[in-house]
Amino acid sequence: MIIDITVMGKGSIINGTTFVFPKDADLTADEIRSFISANDEFAKEYDKKWQMYIGNHAILHKNAKDHGPDNKLVNNLAHYIVETFNGYFMGIPPKITLDDDTDNEKLQQWNDTNSFQDKLNEISKQADVYGRSIAFLFQNENSETGVAYSSPMNSFIIYDDSVLHEPLAFVRYTRDKNNILSGQIYTATEQYSFDESANKVGEVSDNQFGQVPAVEFFDNEERQGVFENAMTLIDALNNVVSQKANQVEYFDNGYLSMLGLNLDEDNDGKPEFNLDGNQIIYSPDADATNAKVEFLAKPDGDNMQEHLTDRLINTIYQVCMVANLNDDSFSGNSSGVALQYKLLPMKNMAANKERKFTQALRKLYKIAFGVETILDTTKTEAWQDLKFQFTRNLPVNLADEASTAKDLVGLVSQETLLSTLSFVDDAKNEIKRMKEEQQEQIKSSLEATNNITDQQKVGVDDGEE
Repeated sequence: MIIDITVMGKGSIINGTTFVFPKDADLTADEIRSFISANDEFAKEYDKKWQMYIGNHAILHKNAKDHGPDNKLVNNLAHYIVETFNGYFMGIPPKITLDDDTDNEKLQQWNDTNSFQDKLNEISKQADVYGRSIAFLFQNENSETGVAYSSPMNSFIIYDDSVLHEPLAFVRYTRDKNNILSGQIYTATEQYSFDESANKVGEVSDNQFGQVPAVEFFDNEERQGVFENAMTLIDALNNVVSQKANQVEYFDNGYLSMLGLNLDEDNDGKPEFNLDGNQIIYSPDADATNAKVEFLAKPDGDNMQEHLTDRLINTIYQVCMVANLNDDSFSGNSSGVALQYKLLPMKNMAANKERKFTQALRKLYKIAFGVETILDTTKTEAWQDLKFQFTRNLPVNLADEASTAKDLVGLVSQETLLSTLSFVDDAKNEIKRMKEEQQEQIKSSLEATNNITDQQKVGVDDGEE
């Protein structure tokens, strides 16, 4: 997405889509408004991607043809590609854990309370569609830390001009039916709302997080969506398939040609045979010895059209680097190594996305732990100890996993061993449950032993001797 946009004042745009402002300068209302105007221009491109994702493609808005069939068919590969890649990357929720059992229990409780895994899945999907998404933290009326996500259509982060490009402000805004602007602005020290209809700024309050409470998630540094580079190809595929449908409909009924044949006529001089609506071409001729009655051959462009359709579909998947799971190779006799090579581009793209998401998640938890509502006040730096495990969502052979786990006994820790099993959501909790079961078994054994009569105990002792 390359758009020629300038920002008034001291603001600028780097890498085509990232807002930057001088670190030591003060953001003014005019400069905020200028950034919003710039984001509105980006939003036009975001909306094109969203419309393609939901199936509202350009072909549906073409002017109707003057004559003939006018099919407008949508091949929504954009939706399929996003759902396939997002399901591959986030279909199995990532495991986010801490080493300390008590801290980990509090972390999992916070994640569950905020349905964080579900929100993370939506953040991931937005990043695949738009190229970016934003997660932000807030304090509710009970002083509890919550998390939500926001679309880049109406929100953005302004970064400073330092080497690290640290966030300076997070802006969320909306427009009413009269295009009047309102929203909220969060800086590292304060937060406030604004409303153009009232021409005023709302009450300024302290930002309890002590830093901009928002983190941007993206698949790649270019902020490109997963199907962005194939949008023109998808439009071309729609046109080809629609034109093919038009031709099939146009030539659906064969025409019967009757040349050099005199049919009986009625009093009006017209053939008694009803020609209307029967796709018949009739031309009488005095020389009946050369009469021809035959169906006209239909033009056949199937080979060319089918070849172009297949070429477009294959190119779309190649450009998006997402495997076409409906391809015959995934249901044939291809070896496991061959299939892995077919998945390699998608695996590489997912590996890059995982690094970006791990970095963003660590930043998000750093902000969340800083308010001391999730962990103890002495654990504000626990974000550095977080462990993230992403698992690709592919069919698995549980028997092979169990066999591999057995082979790892004695070579790795119990936690690492259990982490190799796809059906174990949290290795730490699994170890905890295993210990509880062992303790329960020991307790049951001791209780059973204490219930044995003295005579039975003597018998047992004599037997042991």
